[in-house]
Amino acid sequence: MRTRLWGTGLPWLLAAACSSDHSTPPVLPPCTAASAGQVTLAVAAYTAVDPTQTSGCAVFPANPSSAAIRYLLLPQSASPTPNDSEPYRLQGNPLAAPPAPGGAAAARVPAALRFDLGLRRTERELARGATPLRRAAPAAPAGPAATTPVDSGNVRTFKVCAVVTCDPRQPSTFASVTATALKVGRHIAIYVDNQAPQPGLTQLDLDALRAVFDSQLYEADTLAFGRESDIDSNGQVIVLMTGKVNTLVTKAQCDTSGFIAGYFFGADLITVAPFSTGNNGEIFYSIVPDSLATLSCAHTVSQVKRLVPVTFVHEFQHMISFNQHFLLRGTAPEDLWLNEGLSHYAEEHGGRRFLTDTAAFCPYVVGDLYNAGQYLLKPAQYFLVDTAGIGGLANRGAYWLFVRFLVDQFARDTSEAAADAFTRSLEATSLTGAANVSAATGTVFATLVERWGLANYVSDLGGFAAPPELQYVSWKFRSAFPLFNGKCSSAIPASFPLAPVTVAASAVNASGVLRAGSSGYYLAQQGAAAAGFTLLFSDAAGTALRASLVPQLAVLRLQ
Repeated sequence: MRTRLWGTGLPWLLAAACSSDHSTPPVLPPCTAASAGQVTLAVAAYTAVDPTQTSGCAVFPANPSSAAIRYLLLPQSASPTPNDSEPYRLQGNPLAAPPAPGGAAAARVPAALRFDLGLRRTERELARGATPLRRAAPAAPAGPAATTPVDSGNVRTFKVCAVVTCDPRQPSTFASVTATALKVGRHIAIYVDNQAPQPGLTQLDLDALRAVFDSQLYEADTLAFGRESDIDSNGQVIVLMTGKVNTLVTKAQCDTSGFIAGYFFGADLITVAPFSTGNNGEIFYSIVPDSLATLSCAHTVSQVKRLVPVTFVHEFQHMISFNQHFLLRGTAPEDLWLNEGLSHYAEEHGGRRFLTDTAAFCPYVVGDLYNAGQYLLKPAQYFLVDTAGIGGLANRGAYWLFVRFLVDQFARDTSEAAADAFTRSLEATSLTGAANVSAATGTVFATLVERWGLANYVSDLGGFAAPPELQYVSWKFRSAFPLFNGKCSSAIPASFPLAPVTVAASAVNASGVLRAGSSGYYLAQQGAAAAGFTLLFSDAAGTALRASLVPQLAVLRLQ
């Protein structure tokens, strides 16, 4: 049960709109019992207080009962603007001087994330230059085009990224690779670099990869996200396994920042010079086995067979998304945060085809659970709405959790077909980012951020009946983290990592930084027969938070 609190506007803000005075706005007055932003909630009810409409105040009534009351408090920014942020204070009555706002957690960004971010940024730049973004909808489909499938044994030369900053406008950042099509399926043609280290993948290994690509992952992604393009008219996605992917990082970099297992680059689907790689086709690039570490760090056959399918299902979503947004609709590629969220969802979604086999399922979900654990450990320190830079694995944990929550809440039922229909609606559109998810769900973005933030804590909270709209349907994370810690990897948190700070309600004294799409978490305890209290939600200087930040204080009564 949810309400939304709106109050009177800020007098100084209205005055500023009619004046050329750009002096610093005044400090917000203390909250009183008569202030706007009155919060009266039953157990399991929740609301969102808009501080720009209540002079920053949230006013809570006295507790007349003999039992304590607990509130979950989430200072949030629902800004749709990527990387929007502002320091905040949340102070109870009596007010106290807050500590200095903390900065974001420093994180070593894995090489694969930096490379992926660079590719997504570059392909967006190339797309803007290659084609005017003017078409509003795809043209009506024509009849089936004639295709010429790849023949087994075909030898072809490809242009492949030679450095992590590859850009087709700089030809020196690419290298030529000659490869042979060793396995050809209905949807997939696997080429292997003729210079790949030996011993490499056997025919049985390649058969196994072709089978999982062709009969499982291709279908999973196309049902969930729509079809890829076919600009090379072969009816197939090329999987190019080449040592040039291995050498994108040195052995020393691999040891400290990890390696790149594979990638897709939208420039392969742009045919206009100088924005095209020249490959002009649907290509997924992957590492090759190199057990003797002749190219970079060592990669065994078993590791390649385990990791490359997971990377494929992730990168194939990017390929489909580029087709749906740019090639079909002539609009910008999807915003980075939502594009990555859908690709991490693709990993889990593809892995669910192997759900009955834990060993087979683990590689598809271990990364998502690890990332989610890193985010939930310190959610206020990471953006959800993030385009300027993907700061680390924790950000990706937020992206996956948000998309997972949307699918659970807005698919018409719990079937896989319903989930696929919903995720396809996020791809088959000219909208991107927050506007995309609001249109697909029919719900304003601020409400989605509020519900998702609350659900992250209360969805499967023991002894608490969370409202249906505040629940994940597909996961019970309090049991999933320890389960998969034991079954998949000890790197996954062994217990549910989200632990709000507990404070006395009238002595709340919190500060931090509001980051677009994310929340801080606090548990406020109001004692039995305790007097009412107020909370003042302001910027770090005690003045009003920017309206463009879309600040809100989500409040849920737990008991």
